[in-house]
Amino acid sequence: MTYIDRVLLKVVKRENLQSLLTYWRLKDNKIVFTNGCFDLLHKGHIEYLSTSADNGDVLVVGLNSDDSVKRIKGDNRPIQDESSRAITLASLKMVTVVVLFDEDTPYNLINEIQPDVLVKGADYQEDEIVGADIVKDRGGEIITVNLSEGYSTTNIINKIRT
Repeated sequence: MTYIDRVLLKVVKRENLQSLLTYWRLKDNKIVFTNGCFDLLHKGHIEYLSTSADNGDVLVVGLNSDDSVKRIKGDNRPIQDESSRAITLASLKMVTVVVLFDEDTPYNLINEIQPDVLVKGADYQEDEIVGADIVKDRGGEIITVNLSEGYSTTNIINKIRT
């Protein structure tokens, strides 16, 4: 099996996620979930995903679909299509699987996954974090990660335009 084949196996269809979750739970793996658009991968994303992965054994990344990104960020986004963003994330060692979601928030996906740990950027207060109620109700942890100052896809786009 080639390396790209192994990377592609990490991009999981939502309907195939439950069997992986069952396997990880049987192995007593601590499941961490985070999500985002991850449009232009940058240093801030790498630091954020690394810190997320440090909080468990398995890191599941929920990735907004193209339609979802457009609704949230506007018609000029995403810069990269969902397939490109998914394979880029899947190529990172700290990411266990990537799963696309089409809703504006990952609430339903979090409910399906029932992660042990939910990670979001520290620009969110715990009561603003989508799915925090689900994770807390089952005794899980909510972790906020400080964001790397000055690193964002919007900043990169703005630099290009000026």
